[in-house]
Amino acid sequence: MNSKIIANGIIRALAIIVGVVSLLFFLYKIQSVLIYFAIAGVLSLIARPFIKFLRHKLKLPNTLAVIISMCLFIFIVFGVISMFIPLIVQQGQNISLLNTSEFQKDIKDLITQINEYFLSKNIDLFKEIESIDFISNIQSIPGLLNSFVGVIGSISIGLLSILFITFFLMKDTNLLHGLFLAVTPDEKEERILKSLNTIKDLLSRYFIGLIIQISILFTIYSITLLIFDIQSAIVIAFLCALLNIIPYIGPLIGGILMLTLTMTSNLEYDFQSYILPTTIYVLVGYIFAQLIDNFFSQPFIFSKSVKSHPLEIFLVIIIGGLLFGIIGMILAVPTYTALKVILKEFLADNEVVKELTKGI
Repeated sequence: MNSKIIANGIIRALAIIVGVVSLLFFLYKIQSVLIYFAIAGVLSLIARPFIKFLRHKLKLPNTLAVIISMCLFIFIVFGVISMFIPLIVQQGQNISLLNTSEFQKDIKDLITQINEYFLSKNIDLFKEIESIDFISNIQSIPGLLNSFVGVIGSISIGLLSILFITFFLMKDTNLLHGLFLAVTPDEKEERILKSLNTIKDLLSRYFIGLIIQISILFTIYSITLLIFDIQSAIVIAFLCALLNIIPYIGPLIGGILMLTLTMTSNLEYDFQSYILPTTIYVLVGYIFAQLIDNFFSQPFIFSKSVKSHPLEIFLVIIIGGLLFGIIGMILAVPTYTALKVILKEFLADNEVVKELTKGI
Protein backbone atom coordinates (compact mmCIF):
# COMPACT_ATOMS: atom_id res chain seq x y z
CA MET A 1 0.00 0.00 0.00
CA ASN A 2 2.78 2.39 0.96
CA SER A 3 4.73 1.60 -2.22
CA LYS A 4 1.62 2.34 -4.28
CA ILE A 5 1.13 5.70 -2.56
CA ILE A 6 4.81 6.55 -3.08
CA ALA A 7 4.60 5.55 -6.75
CA ASN A 8 1.49 7.70 -7.24
CA GLY A 9 3.24 10.60 -5.53
CA ILE A 10 6.28 10.25 -7.78
CA ILE A 11 4.09 10.06 -10.89
CA ARG A 12 2.14 13.13 -9.75
CA ALA A 13 5.35 15.06 -9.06
CA LEU A 14 6.79 14.10 -12.45
CA ALA A 15 3.55 15.13 -14.14
CA ILE A 16 3.68 18.52 -12.40
CA ILE A 17 7.34 19.01 -13.39
CA VAL A 18 6.63 18.05 -17.00
CA GLY A 19 3.61 20.37 -17.03
CA VAL A 20 5.58 23.31 -15.63
CA VAL A 21 8.49 22.75 -18.03
CA SER A 22 6.08 22.44 -20.97
CA LEU A 23 4.31 25.65 -19.92
CA LEU A 24 7.61 27.54 -19.59
CA PHE A 25 8.76 26.22 -22.98
CA PHE A 26 5.46 27.31 -24.55
CA LEU A 27 5.74 30.77 -22.99
CA TYR A 28 9.32 31.01 -24.24
CA LYS A 29 8.20 30.21 -27.78
CA ILE A 30 5.46 32.86 -27.73
CA GLN A 31 7.50 35.48 -25.86
CA SER A 32 7.11 37.95 -28.73
CA VAL A 33 3.32 37.74 -28.48
CA LEU A 34 3.51 38.18 -24.70
CA ILE A 35 5.67 41.29 -25.16
CA TYR A 36 3.14 42.66 -27.68
CA PHE A 37 0.34 42.10 -25.15
CA ALA A 38 2.38 43.70 -22.36
CA ILE A 39 3.12 46.83 -24.41
CA ALA A 40 -0.49 47.00 -25.62
CA GLY A 41 -1.66 46.68 -22.02
CA VAL A 42 0.58 49.56 -20.96
CA LEU A 43 -0.70 51.75 -23.81
CA SER A 44 -4.32 50.95 -22.97
CA LEU A 45 -3.70 51.85 -19.31
CA ILE A 46 -2.08 55.15 -20.32
CA ALA A 47 -5.01 55.94 -22.63
CA ARG A 48 -7.62 54.97 -20.03
CA PRO A 49 -7.98 58.42 -18.39
CA PHE A 50 -8.06 60.12 -21.81
CA ILE A 51 -10.78 57.76 -23.07
CA LYS A 52 -12.77 58.35 -19.87
CA PHE A 53 -12.47 62.09 -20.45
CA LEU A 54 -13.74 61.79 -24.04
CA ARG A 55 -16.63 59.55 -22.99
CA HIS A 56 -17.80 61.30 -19.84
CA LYS A 57 -16.86 64.94 -20.40
CA LEU A 58 -17.34 65.23 -24.17
CA LYS A 59 -20.07 62.53 -24.31
CA LEU A 60 -18.41 60.71 -27.22
CA PRO A 61 -19.27 57.07 -28.00
CA ASN A 62 -16.75 54.54 -26.72
CA THR A 63 -15.68 53.42 -30.21
CA LEU A 64 -15.08 57.00 -31.37
CA ALA A 65 -13.09 57.78 -28.20
CA VAL A 66 -10.92 54.71 -28.82
CA ILE A 67 -10.38 55.63 -32.49
CA ILE A 68 -9.29 59.16 -31.48
CA SER A 69 -6.88 57.68 -28.93
CA MET A 70 -5.47 55.26 -31.51
CA CYS A 71 -4.99 58.07 -34.03
CA LEU A 72 -3.15 60.03 -31.34
CA PHE A 73 -0.88 57.04 -30.63
CA ILE A 74 -0.14 56.55 -34.35
CA PHE A 75 0.58 60.27 -34.74
CA ILE A 76 3.01 60.15 -31.80
CA VAL A 77 4.79 57.03 -33.15
CA PHE A 78 5.30 58.46 -36.62
CA GLY A 79 6.16 61.85 -35.14
CA VAL A 80 8.89 60.29 -33.00
CA ILE A 81 10.28 58.32 -35.97
CA SER A 82 10.30 61.42 -38.18
CA MET A 83 12.14 63.36 -35.45
CA PHE A 84 15.16 61.08 -35.70
CA ILE A 85 15.63 61.40 -39.47
CA PRO A 86 16.96 65.01 -39.30
CA LEU A 87 19.21 64.01 -36.38
CA ILE A 88 20.82 61.19 -38.40
CA VAL A 89 21.26 63.46 -41.44
CA GLN A 90 22.71 66.26 -39.31
CA GLN A 91 25.19 63.97 -37.56
CA GLY A 92 26.29 62.64 -40.96
CA GLN A 93 26.93 66.20 -42.14
CA ASN A 94 28.85 67.00 -38.96
CA ILE A 95 31.10 63.99 -39.39
CA SER A 96 31.76 65.05 -43.00
CA LEU A 97 33.19 68.33 -41.65
CA LEU A 98 35.80 66.47 -39.66
CA ASN A 99 39.43 67.26 -40.52
CA THR A 100 40.38 63.73 -41.54
CA SER A 101 44.15 64.30 -41.83
CA GLU A 102 44.36 65.72 -38.31
CA PHE A 103 42.01 63.02 -37.06
CA GLN A 104 44.21 60.30 -38.62
CA LYS A 105 47.29 61.80 -36.99
CA ASP A 106 45.57 61.82 -33.58
CA ILE A 107 44.45 58.22 -34.06
CA LYS A 108 47.96 57.10 -35.06
CA ASP A 109 49.45 58.82 -32.02
CA LEU A 110 46.83 57.19 -29.81
CA ILE A 111 47.49 53.74 -31.32
CA THR A 112 51.24 54.18 -30.85
CA GLN A 113 50.76 55.09 -27.18
CA ILE A 114 48.41 52.14 -26.65
CA ASN A 115 50.84 49.74 -28.37
CA GLU A 116 53.76 51.00 -26.26
CA TYR A 117 51.70 50.39 -23.14
CA PHE A 118 50.89 46.80 -24.17
CA LEU A 119 54.51 46.14 -25.21
CA SER A 120 55.53 47.10 -21.69
CA LYS A 121 53.21 44.28 -20.59
CA ASN A 122 54.82 41.88 -23.13
CA ILE A 123 51.77 41.97 -25.41
CA ASP A 124 52.23 42.63 -29.14
CA LEU A 125 48.96 44.40 -29.95
CA PHE A 126 49.62 44.65 -33.72
CA LYS A 127 50.32 40.92 -33.92
CA GLU A 128 47.07 40.17 -32.13
CA ILE A 129 45.16 42.42 -34.54
CA GLU A 130 46.78 40.75 -37.56
CA SER A 131 45.64 37.35 -36.29
CA ILE A 132 42.00 38.41 -36.68
CA ASP A 133 40.37 36.89 -39.76
CA PHE A 134 39.24 40.09 -41.49
CA ILE A 135 38.26 38.21 -44.67
CA SER A 136 35.63 36.20 -42.83
CA ASN A 137 34.36 39.40 -41.22
CA ILE A 138 33.99 41.05 -44.65
CA GLN A 139 32.21 37.98 -46.00
CA SER A 140 29.71 38.25 -43.15
CA ILE A 141 28.52 41.70 -44.32
CA PRO A 142 25.74 40.31 -46.60
CA GLY A 143 24.48 38.27 -43.67
CA LEU A 144 24.43 41.39 -41.50
CA LEU A 145 22.46 43.25 -44.17
CA ASN A 146 19.93 40.41 -44.34
CA SER A 147 19.67 40.47 -40.55
CA PHE A 148 19.08 44.23 -40.66
CA VAL A 149 16.24 43.80 -43.17
CA GLY A 150 14.81 41.05 -40.98
CA VAL A 151 14.92 43.30 -37.92
CA ILE A 152 13.10 46.08 -39.79
CA GLY A 153 10.43 43.58 -40.85
CA SER A 154 10.05 42.27 -37.30
CA ILE A 155 9.72 45.80 -35.92
CA SER A 156 7.04 46.63 -38.50
CA ILE A 157 5.07 43.47 -37.66
CA GLY A 158 5.49 44.22 -33.96
CA LEU A 159 4.16 47.78 -34.30
CA LEU A 160 1.12 46.65 -36.28
CA SER A 161 0.43 43.84 -33.80
CA ILE A 162 0.72 46.18 -30.82
CA LEU A 163 -1.64 48.74 -32.39
CA PHE A 164 -4.15 46.01 -33.26
CA ILE A 165 -4.12 44.51 -29.75
CA THR A 166 -4.21 47.96 -28.13
CA PHE A 167 -7.33 48.91 -30.09
CA PHE A 168 -9.32 45.95 -28.81
CA LEU A 169 -8.02 46.27 -25.25
CA MET A 170 -9.17 49.91 -25.21
CA LYS A 171 -12.46 49.18 -26.98
CA ASP A 172 -13.45 46.12 -24.93
CA THR A 173 -12.38 47.18 -21.45
CA ASN A 174 -13.79 44.00 -19.91
CA LEU A 175 -12.00 41.69 -22.35
CA LEU A 176 -9.22 40.75 -19.92
CA HIS A 177 -11.71 40.61 -17.07
CA GLY A 178 -13.67 38.00 -18.95
CA LEU A 179 -10.55 35.93 -19.65
CA PHE A 180 -9.55 35.93 -15.99
CA LEU A 181 -13.05 35.23 -14.72
CA ALA A 182 -13.45 32.33 -17.17
CA VAL A 183 -10.73 30.38 -15.33
CA THR A 184 -11.69 31.58 -11.84
CA PRO A 185 -13.95 29.64 -9.44
CA ASP A 186 -17.32 31.34 -8.91
CA GLU A 187 -16.70 31.99 -5.20
CA LYS A 188 -13.54 34.00 -6.01
CA GLU A 189 -14.85 36.04 -8.94
CA GLU A 190 -15.66 39.09 -6.81
CA ARG A 191 -12.16 39.17 -5.31
CA ILE A 192 -10.50 38.77 -8.70
CA LEU A 193 -12.65 41.53 -10.19
CA LYS A 194 -11.80 43.86 -7.30
CA SER A 195 -8.09 43.08 -7.69
CA LEU A 196 -8.16 43.74 -11.44
CA ASN A 197 -9.84 47.12 -10.97
CA THR A 198 -7.33 48.13 -8.29
CA ILE A 199 -4.41 47.02 -10.47
CA LYS A 200 -5.72 49.02 -13.42
CA ASP A 201 -6.09 52.16 -11.30
CA LEU A 202 -2.62 51.86 -9.74
CA LEU A 203 -0.86 51.08 -13.01
CA SER A 204 -2.67 53.88 -14.83
CA ARG A 205 -1.37 56.33 -12.24
CA TYR A 206 2.10 54.77 -12.43
CA PHE A 207 2.44 55.03 -16.22
CA ILE A 208 1.03 58.55 -16.26
CA GLY A 209 3.58 59.37 -13.56
CA LEU A 210 6.31 57.99 -15.82
CA ILE A 211 5.15 60.28 -18.61
CA ILE A 212 5.36 63.24 -16.20
CA GLN A 213 8.85 62.10 -15.14
CA ILE A 214 10.02 61.86 -18.76
CA SER A 215 8.47 65.27 -19.50
CA ILE A 216 10.40 66.90 -16.63
CA LEU A 217 13.68 65.37 -17.82
CA PHE A 218 12.90 66.32 -21.42
CA THR A 219 12.32 69.94 -20.38
CA ILE A 220 15.58 70.21 -18.42
CA TYR A 221 17.59 68.45 -21.13
CA SER A 222 16.09 70.67 -23.84
CA ILE A 223 16.86 73.87 -21.95
CA THR A 224 20.44 72.72 -21.31
CA LEU A 225 21.11 71.78 -24.93
CA LEU A 226 19.40 74.87 -26.35
CA ILE A 227 21.42 77.18 -24.10
CA PHE A 228 24.62 75.82 -25.67
CA ASP A 229 23.13 75.81 -29.17
CA ILE A 230 23.45 72.04 -29.70
CA GLN A 231 22.02 70.94 -33.06
CA SER A 232 18.86 68.78 -32.92
CA ALA A 233 18.60 69.64 -29.21
CA ILE A 234 14.92 68.69 -28.93
CA VAL A 235 15.43 65.25 -30.51
CA ILE A 236 18.48 64.48 -28.38
CA ALA A 237 16.64 65.59 -25.23
CA PHE A 238 13.63 63.42 -26.08
CA LEU A 239 15.75 60.33 -26.77
CA CYS A 240 17.79 60.69 -23.57
CA ALA A 241 14.65 61.32 -21.50
CA LEU A 242 12.98 58.25 -23.03
CA LEU A 243 15.97 56.07 -22.10
CA ASN A 244 15.26 56.92 -18.46
CA ILE A 245 12.45 54.33 -18.60
CA ILE A 246 15.18 51.70 -18.18
CA PRO A 247 16.05 51.88 -14.46
CA TYR A 248 19.67 52.67 -13.53
CA ILE A 249 21.13 51.61 -16.92
CA GLY A 250 18.98 54.00 -18.98
CA PRO A 251 20.31 57.23 -17.43
CA LEU A 252 23.89 56.02 -17.95
CA ILE A 253 23.26 55.24 -21.63
CA GLY A 254 21.41 58.54 -22.02
CA GLY A 255 24.30 60.48 -20.50
CA ILE A 256 26.88 58.86 -22.79
CA LEU A 257 24.64 59.46 -25.80
CA MET A 258 24.04 63.12 -24.94
CA LEU A 259 27.73 63.84 -24.43
CA THR A 260 28.68 62.01 -27.64
CA LEU A 261 26.10 63.88 -29.73
CA THR A 262 27.15 67.16 -28.10
CA MET A 263 30.72 66.60 -29.27
CA THR A 264 29.79 65.43 -32.78
CA SER A 265 27.54 68.47 -33.16
CA ASN A 266 30.55 70.78 -32.75
CA LEU A 267 33.28 69.05 -34.74
CA GLU A 268 34.01 72.19 -36.76
CA TYR A 269 35.26 73.97 -33.60
CA ASP A 270 38.49 73.58 -31.63
CA PHE A 271 38.40 70.72 -29.14
CA GLN A 272 40.11 72.31 -26.13
CA SER A 273 38.67 75.81 -26.38
CA TYR A 274 35.08 74.95 -27.33
CA ILE A 275 34.06 71.27 -27.59
CA LEU A 276 35.44 70.15 -24.21
CA PRO A 277 34.04 73.09 -22.14
CA THR A 278 30.63 72.80 -23.84
CA THR A 279 30.52 69.07 -23.17
CA ILE A 280 31.37 69.65 -19.50
CA TYR A 281 28.59 72.24 -19.16
CA VAL A 282 26.11 69.84 -20.77
CA LEU A 283 27.28 67.13 -18.35
CA VAL A 284 26.57 69.46 -15.42
CA GLY A 285 23.06 70.08 -16.78
CA TYR A 286 22.52 66.35 -17.21
CA ILE A 287 23.63 65.62 -13.65
CA PHE A 288 21.31 68.38 -12.37
CA ALA A 289 18.38 66.77 -14.23
CA GLN A 290 19.21 63.36 -12.74
CA LEU A 291 19.36 64.83 -9.23
CA ILE A 292 15.90 66.35 -9.72
CA ASP A 293 14.65 63.00 -11.00
CA ASN A 294 16.17 60.87 -8.23
CA PHE A 295 15.29 63.08 -5.28
CA PHE A 296 11.92 64.52 -6.36
CA SER A 297 10.28 62.91 -9.40
CA GLN A 298 10.86 59.22 -8.68
CA PRO A 299 9.97 59.29 -4.94
CA PHE A 300 6.76 61.16 -5.78
CA ILE A 301 5.79 58.67 -8.51
CA PHE A 302 6.50 55.57 -6.44
CA SER A 303 4.89 56.86 -3.24
CA LYS A 304 1.77 58.29 -4.88
CA SER A 305 1.14 55.74 -7.62
CA VAL A 306 2.32 52.27 -6.58
CA LYS A 307 2.53 52.90 -2.82
CA SER A 308 5.97 51.31 -2.46
CA HIS A 309 9.08 52.21 -0.48
CA PRO A 310 12.16 53.18 -2.56
CA LEU A 311 14.09 50.23 -1.07
CA GLU A 312 11.34 47.85 -2.23
CA ILE A 313 11.54 49.32 -5.72
CA PHE A 314 15.33 49.03 -5.80
CA LEU A 315 15.30 45.35 -4.79
CA VAL A 316 12.46 44.49 -7.18
CA ILE A 317 14.21 46.16 -10.13
CA ILE A 318 17.53 44.42 -9.37
CA ILE A 319 15.81 41.01 -9.12
CA GLY A 320 13.88 41.67 -12.33
CA GLY A 321 17.10 42.61 -14.10
CA LEU A 322 18.95 39.51 -12.88
CA LEU A 323 16.13 37.21 -13.99
CA PHE A 324 14.96 38.78 -17.25
CA GLY A 325 17.47 41.47 -18.22
CA ILE A 326 16.42 44.96 -19.33
CA ILE A 327 12.83 43.89 -20.03
CA GLY A 328 12.64 42.54 -16.49
CA MET A 329 13.89 45.85 -15.08
CA ILE A 330 11.27 47.81 -17.01
CA LEU A 331 8.38 45.51 -16.05
CA ALA A 332 9.52 44.86 -12.46
CA VAL A 333 7.56 47.67 -10.78
CA PRO A 334 4.22 47.08 -12.61
CA THR A 335 4.47 43.31 -11.99
CA TYR A 336 5.33 43.81 -8.31
CA THR A 337 2.43 46.24 -7.91
CA ALA A 338 -0.03 43.75 -9.42
CA LEU A 339 1.35 40.98 -7.20
CA LYS A 340 0.91 43.13 -4.07
CA VAL A 341 -2.73 43.83 -4.91
CA ILE A 342 -3.45 40.12 -5.41
CA LEU A 343 -1.66 39.17 -2.18
CA LYS A 344 -3.62 41.78 -0.23
CA GLU A 345 -6.90 40.43 -1.56
CA PHE A 346 -6.20 36.75 -0.89
CA LEU A 347 -3.71 36.82 2.02
CA ALA A 348 -4.95 39.85 3.92
CA ASP A 349 -4.34 38.22 7.34
CA ASN A 350 -0.65 37.51 6.70
CA GLU A 351 1.56 39.90 8.70
CA VAL A 352 4.19 40.27 5.96
CA VAL A 353 1.50 41.00 3.36
CA LYS A 354 -0.10 43.53 5.72
CA GLU A 355 3.21 45.37 6.06
CA LEU A 356 3.93 45.38 2.32
CA THR A 357 0.43 46.42 1.27
CA LYS A 358 -0.55 48.82 4.05
CA GLY A 359 -0.56 51.78 1.66
CA ILE A 360 -2.79 50.19 -0.96
